[in-house]
Amino acid sequence: MISINTVYSLFIQDNPLNSTTNLEPFENTPHDKSLFASLKVGDYLYLWVGMLGSAFAMNMQLVAQGWLVYEMTSSSLNLTYVTLAFMLPQVLFSPIGGVLADRINKKPIIGWAPLANGFATMAMAYVVISDQVTFEHFIWVGLFNGTAMALSLPARTAWIPEIVGERLMFNAMAFNTASWNLSRILGPALAGFMIAIFADGDTTSAYGVGLVYVVLSLLYLVSAVTVLFIRRGGKPIVSDRKTPMNDLMEGVQYVVTSPIVGGLILLSIFPFLFGLSINTFLPAFNRDVLMGGADDLGLLMTSMGFGAIAGSLVLAKLGSLKNKGNWVLITNALWGIGVAAFAITEVFFWSFLAIGFVGFISAINMSMNRSLVQLQVDQSMRGRVMSLDMMSHGLMPLGVVPIGYIAETVSVEAGLATSGAILFLITVISGFLMPKIRAIDTGYKF
Repeated sequence: MISINTVYSLFIQDNPLNSTTNLEPFENTPHDKSLFASLKVGDYLYLWVGMLGSAFAMNMQLVAQGWLVYEMTSSSLNLTYVTLAFMLPQVLFSPIGGVLADRINKKPIIGWAPLANGFATMAMAYVVISDQVTFEHFIWVGLFNGTAMALSLPARTAWIPEIVGERLMFNAMAFNTASWNLSRILGPALAGFMIAIFADGDTTSAYGVGLVYVVLSLLYLVSAVTVLFIRRGGKPIVSDRKTPMNDLMEGVQYVVTSPIVGGLILLSIFPFLFGLSINTFLPAFNRDVLMGGADDLGLLMTSMGFGAIAGSLVLAKLGSLKNKGNWVLITNALWGIGVAAFAITEVFFWSFLAIGFVGFISAINMSMNRSLVQLQVDQSMRGRVMSLDMMSHGLMPLGVVPIGYIAETVSVEAGLATSGAILFLITVISGFLMPKIRAIDTGYKF
């Protein structure tokens, strides 16, 4: 029988499977400018496949829980509360994840998180299939999934430049975003069609949702297994740190005092406050405005995924693009325009196109912003800075709650239109107030 210590040892660098012997230094390798350059790096390919598995699980879960929660409660506010349950742990635990990423090997953090999520979703599958599910179950699972993500994602993101080198950062981050966006193409459609087929016309049936959760648990397992094959252990850089709290405060001070890093993180917060409202209220918009079913909901999210994949592939070839600071601002503003445009559509065809545009712009914006942040930060601090970036995204409910109130008391269309308009206006104002961001050219420090 394999002990828990044996399993744990597979995730650390000393295991023979993960030996770093003969790993070629980045400076001795030719600069690959091809579209799939980062995926040719073996360790990054395994990391990417693992991210893809987790991304599929999360996007399928978004459709499954959104569909069943709205069918059970017919409340846009309840959709907001489910989102809040997932996002709140990012505010509370992301800083801990960032400190861990900079103090210990990243591999065990990244390996155990999806394994824990797999057990949680399997338990949820049992509760749903046995017809014992309540609204509170979605809250508790959301809290658990959000906590695991908060503790592991800073390490996963900070590990990328260590694996591929800074020259492939934009390409690698584009494919990192693409792993989420590819899951939007197949994941939501698969979840929607599974619910529609197994419900057999009964929109209140939970059986299809339960089967989706079974698939989620298997995908999380795949994500955990791929980490075993990564050779680089993700060892932290030794420094004179004293306590974890000192580490955290050092990261906070760096972000607050840096007009570039702090400005980029602030610009990434705005879309999470007002741009991602389209994800939260899509089930309500689909049913109340478009009169669509679970399969239509899946198709809308698939359109967003196709647009995002296109955006990721475009950015993967734009590592040498000039004036990246201006492009971050432009794509932020276009994101807001896209959300507002989607809100006024009443025909499925136009909704399909509008949400695809939102996916395209959002992929370029998020990948470019996060790449620029990573390139401005030393390796010893990347985990903490990325955790603060992620923690700021946990502020999403501050935007979603008031927009949810408008959607509940006025209409879903009014809520989304307001959200898009706010994102556009606040980005335009920020552009005038952030000259350091406008001055960013390629983003490289060398």
